[in-house]
Order: sequence, then C-alpha cells, then structure tokens
Amino acid sequence: MLRKVVILPSLLVFLVFVSLGDKFLPEPLSSASFNTRSSINEFLISLFPEKEFTNPYERTEDAIDKQSEQ
Repeated sequence: MLRKVVILPSLLVFLVFVSLGDKFLPEPLSSASFNTRSSINEFLISLFPEKEFTNPYERTEDAIDKQSEQ
C-alpha cells in the first residue's frame, strides 16, 4: 500500500517534469527538464538501428539518364 502512495505520485511528478517542465519552471529547472527529455529521446532513438532506405527506382532512373545522354 505504501508503495502505491509513494511510487505513483513520484512517477506522475517525473512525467510532468520531463514533458512540460521547460514551459513553466524557473530557469535552472527548465533547462534540467529540457536536458533530461533530450537525453531520454537520444537513448530511445539509439535503441533502434539506423536503416538506410533504398530507392527502388534508382536503377531505372540511372538507365533513363544514361539513355538521354546518348
């Protein structure tokens, strides 16, 4: 019971701090909120590998360019 009383409000305060803290908190806390959110974003993005998308029409476009040069 005590865990619910402590953990739930703490989690809620942390989520508000991270998501909206830079909008209404004074300067030292607003920059901390922004930096925390940026760090979390960078961490989550780094979990997924970068995927290079290939152009399915690249070979056709190259053939058209080559044909138009001749």
